[in-house]
Amino acid sequence: MSGLKICVYAICKNEVAFVDQWMDSMNEADLIVVTDTGSDDGTVEKLRERGAVVYVDIVKPWRFDVARNISLDHVPEDVDVCVCTDLDELFEPGWRKKLEEAWLNHKPVHQGDISKTGRYLYNWSLKADGTPDIQFYYFKVHERKNFRWKCPIHEFVQYVGTQPLETVYIEGMVLNHHPDPTKSRGSYLPLLELAVEETPEDERMRYYLGREYMYKSQWQKCIDTLNEYLNLPSANWPDERCAAMRWIARAYYRLGKTKEAYSWYYRAIAEVPTMRDPYVEFARMCYELKDWTMSYYMAKEALKITEKSRTFVNMGYSWDYTPDDLCSIAAYRMGMLDESEEHAKRALEHAPEDARLKNNLQMVIATKKG
Repeated sequence: MSGLKICVYAICKNEVAFVDQWMDSMNEADLIVVTDTGSDDGTVEKLRERGAVVYVDIVKPWRFDVARNISLDHVPEDVDVCVCTDLDELFEPGWRKKLEEAWLNHKPVHQGDISKTGRYLYNWSLKADGTPDIQFYYFKVHERKNFRWKCPIHEFVQYVGTQPLETVYIEGMVLNHHPDPTKSRGSYLPLLELAVEETPEDERMRYYLGREYMYKSQWQKCIDTLNEYLNLPSANWPDERCAAMRWIARAYYRLGKTKEAYSWYYRAIAEVPTMRDPYVEFARMCYELKDWTMSYYMAKEALKITEKSRTFVNMGYSWDYTPDDLCSIAAYRMGMLDESEEHAKRALEHAPEDARLKNNLQMVIATKKG
């Protein structure tokens, strides 16, 4: 062992069905500490049976940041590295070795003592075949001291120390999310509205609130809230601004205002021209509108981007068969049959068993034969 003392810590409530798999995944840690917030299904007993140290703390009114801070307070002071996960998240085996290697081999940028936080690949959703869908780099690895959780929902761990903070990218450490489909996100909207009310200047919470309105199909509220976000002086992260513009475009499209939707997709692309997502979403909208020229162009532009973002969410549909599929369909509609066949083949390489993609390719080939 490296000499690092590594602790996994978590909060939970009524998640007995997840305990065995989660404990198996986390057992590379030296210590597993769980804060239960009121289970009545045997979760506490099962966790203790499997070797976790379990505390029970009821949090009323409910806030994720309060619960996370209570859970962090239960982690012993002599721990070197804290790893926060939820019970519906599983590490791929060997994660500890990857963490140790990255942590110990990190070359500081600053002179003297520093503090460290870690980033690693998080598969927020998986496709039916187990391959990644939505991906981004997660941030829930940190040193024991000088970190606190912030925000009632979409909480994040904030550094509160005085030494320089440096980020360690932990290559090969992968966490997969296996959510319970029966879990409600009913508390999300009121907690986000509370967060914006508490800190109206916080651009991150206003962004998430606008996005939540989109999820709830409250299109005008989505547009208004995200415009407020974009006008905040602190809203200066291009990746997040790009996403806000994409959601505004989607909301306008759902309201039947296609001119505005086109305009906002152009703005999103201009904000971050190196991310596939706005191109693919624009291309997909144009496909639905039968604007074949624009659908083809945007999908082709997306395919020119060959590296995923290391700083923001990567949507699965931007990296699967979708861009080539859109190219193929649009090219077919424009009579560009060779181009259509090429992209139909590439789309099928991503999903060889997809019946629709197979049929599309056969239709293109048949049309070419005349």
